[in-house]
Amino acid sequence: MNIVVGITGGIAAYKAVGVVRGFVLAGHTVQVIATEHALRFVGKPTLEAISRNTVHTDLYEGVSEVRHVAIGQAADLIVIAPTTANTLAKLAAGIADDLLGNTVLATKAPVLLAPAMHTEMWMNAATVANVALLRERGFRFIGPASGQLTGSDSGPGRMSEPDEIVAAGLRMLDRTNPHEEVRAGSGAAAGPVTEPAAEPAAEPLPEHPLPVVARDLEGLNVLISAGGTREPLDPVRFIGNRSSGKQGVALADAAVSRGARVVFVGAHLEVEAPRGAEIHSVETAEELRVEMIALAPEADLIIMAAAVADYRPRAVAEGKIKKEQTGDTLTLELVKNADILAELAADAGAHQTIVGFAAETAASSDELLVLGRAKIARKGCDFLVINRVGWHEGFTTDGNEVVVVDKTGHIVIEAAGTKVSVAHSILSAVA
Repeated sequence: MNIVVGITGGIAAYKAVGVVRGFVLAGHTVQVIATEHALRFVGKPTLEAISRNTVHTDLYEGVSEVRHVAIGQAADLIVIAPTTANTLAKLAAGIADDLLGNTVLATKAPVLLAPAMHTEMWMNAATVANVALLRERGFRFIGPASGQLTGSDSGPGRMSEPDEIVAAGLRMLDRTNPHEEVRAGSGAAAGPVTEPAAEPAAEPLPEHPLPVVARDLEGLNVLISAGGTREPLDPVRFIGNRSSGKQGVALADAAVSRGARVVFVGAHLEVEAPRGAEIHSVETAEELRVEMIALAPEADLIIMAAAVADYRPRAVAEGKIKKEQTGDTLTLELVKNADILAELAADAGAHQTIVGFAAETAASSDELLVLGRAKIARKGCDFLVINRVGWHEGFTTDGNEVVVVDKTGHIVIEAAGTKVSVAHSILSAVA
């Protein structure tokens, strides 16, 4: 197949080398069209070496062979990675002032766009309108993902990884009906829709699961808890856990990118709080309970991702507990905290969906599933996300591996990858 990879002038242009290489290794002919600004980020010799073809840049080169039209006519697929906000605007307006714009106008092939820009640019009203218009016209989208951007910024706008883009593009080539709705392996709906600012639109290959983002939470109120509660012993010490809040923050970022209004309740996060969400901070399990119960009535979807202490000290010392006073041993009397997830599930309205988390130190996948099924039966929530934790897995890491079951104990999805990718898989299953 003949694949055109368009590269535009964003910092993520360096990732386009991996996109080109992926399509070449899959056995396809790749023609690269780089804009003038793209070549400021990645060199022409590199792209020619990887693609094994001359890189096209100039609208007026190859005039005798009408190249500005011929490339688009011969294409089986066009992939633009990265797709900048400026490129989205030009495509939406049908502007063809360079070779890439002419190629897109001249093609009947499917076009896959991989946006990359800062969060503010992605969420700007102009970009939202341009994306909606392009989707209505049949353009496909992959991403953007939510994560680290240029500098210290983090949020929706990060270009999807090259293997994800390649997998989505190859899947589009495999389809015989380009107008048929496609579904990701995680169960997320994609493809052309009429809702504004819907992001993804290409189905991944089974061996390359994608964090496909859909605008499927548009208009919904989502309440998410994250982090780990701390139960004070005295003004200095506490009983806590190793939760960093990364998975909960990833869920909030993902929900925001999918159109939800997100209210986020965080306990002792070790990462930056999610952007675009209403933030509430708590310390203890009881503070978390009070906040969640108060906020729950307005929520359509509630996700309890926080690691909540099961017990708290019966008495909290006013001053620092000193070993000179306690001697060689210290005995603590603990009392059980309220079960917040069970309480939320019991009080849930008919319009609400409740998702819980279960972190278990299981010896095997079978044992993990047994523990999870028993827990969801006790809690009464709609879905339970089960993951194995230990000394070196689950907590504080950037990756996760989960199994999601429904209240009958049926496995809805199994997902593994970065916590951002897993977050999107969870939301896709719930949506």
